[in-house]
Amino acid sequence: MSGSTLTHQPTTTGRRVGPTRETTLAPGHAARELCLKRSEFDLAVHLGRIRTVPGACDGDGDGDDGGGGRRVAREEIERIRATEGFPQALRERVRTVGTTEGAALMAVTRARFTRLARLGLLVPVRFYVNRYRAVVWLYLADELRQFAQDEQHAALVKGRTPEGLRDQLTDGLDLRPRNWRGRYLGFLLRQAGDPWARAAAVASLLDPVEVSQAVRDPYERSRLSQLRRVPPAPGSPGSPAAALAEEIMTAADPDEIDWLRTNLAGELEAARRYLPAPRPASSPMPSPPGREAPRHEAEQAGRFRGLLGRLWRKDL
Repeated sequence: MSGSTLTHQPTTTGRRVGPTRETTLAPGHAARELCLKRSEFDLAVHLGRIRTVPGACDGDGDGDDGGGGRRVAREEIERIRATEGFPQALRERVRTVGTTEGAALMAVTRARFTRLARLGLLVPVRFYVNRYRAVVWLYLADELRQFAQDEQHAALVKGRTPEGLRDQLTDGLDLRPRNWRGRYLGFLLRQAGDPWARAAAVASLLDPVEVSQAVRDPYERSRLSQLRRVPPAPGSPGSPAAALAEEIMTAADPDEIDWLRTNLAGELEAARRYLPAPRPASSPMPSPPGREAPRHEAEQAGRFRGLLGRLWRKDL
């Protein structure tokens, strides 16, 4: 630096930095601005088609924050509204279909569609449990169309399923739950605000027993539990539908569990460097190491000291 003149800049101490409630919209408001149903909006955010920013966790009076605290910047709304074909193009990009409609879209039978999905070639983006307690998988119509039009997939779409793949299906292979979990984890990681949130995202797909074995520190486990995010489970807690959804949300294959635990270990290391997990305040006068005196011994010692004090004063 040169010169001796100091230029005083206006102070910003105490002012909020970043997007404010005046420049951002709550999810419900943003969905209406984008001509989307709330479910379509949520999926668009899930897929990264609509970018969100952290916001205050309290609502803005319209009751549609959904408890997540994330909002949409006004600039993002304007960017999307200015795209060609809005709003029909945006709605088409998030349109989902089930097995019957998906098979018709790809011009294949329901059986072939299901085989392709079980082999992991068609990745579901959502699921729900119907009234018959059956899992209904939903797929992006846009992705199914692209898969069917790709010449590299012509043999799988129109030809005979290779013998090796048929054998896997006969053995019960079904990669739909695992592929959904992978997609959902990607969403959680995109939304994670710090390393602890990233670690919690990975931990959310593991059984609590696996998390306890991988994370020995109870305060770290508590931190992960506080940040854990899972989609709303269908049915009431403890119901068969909720239990089935919980099963889908939890990794089951040994190799998937190992992969998640390895990733959890890496995310935890980053989280510890970022900020140690909160712990209770330590006692102002901790007991010295070693055996703690029993209560009756301490009381006897106190009475003995009191007796000595009275005898000393009497002698005076």
